[in-house]
Amino acid sequence: MEDYLERILGLINTKGYARVVDIAQALEISQASVTNMVQRMDAEGLLKYEKYRGLVLTTAGETLARNITRRHELLTDFLKLLGLDDEVIYRDVEGMEHHISPSTVRAIEALTAQLQRQPALLARVRQQTDAK
Repeated sequence: MEDYLERILGLINTKGYARVVDIAQALEISQASVTNMVQRMDAEGLLKYEKYRGLVLTTAGETLARNITRRHELLTDFLKLLGLDDEVIYRDVEGMEHHISPSTVRAIEALTAQLQRQPALLARVRQQTDAK
């Protein structure tokens, strides 16, 4: 569900709207699978869906989607700081983002901020990870 919400918000931000066909293309899955999930999210109050017309996120859905997107960006930024390869970052973030606790996210956010403010420390960390 989080992947759907993240993708829907991205589509709305770039195109101004999100349709089942667009979501299916973006996630590389069938339209039927998207329709099932969209109907479920509609029933849960995360979006409003009208068959053949498209959908809009509710306030709750948009808030959740923004939080998911922010978590994804934070994890990506953190791993980029460490100098990891983009493909590795993509795979790792996709795996981590749905299983990480809010307290761990806050810790990574604090660590990322400290590393950004302390280039010498970041250089030492990168040197240690490059040596392994």
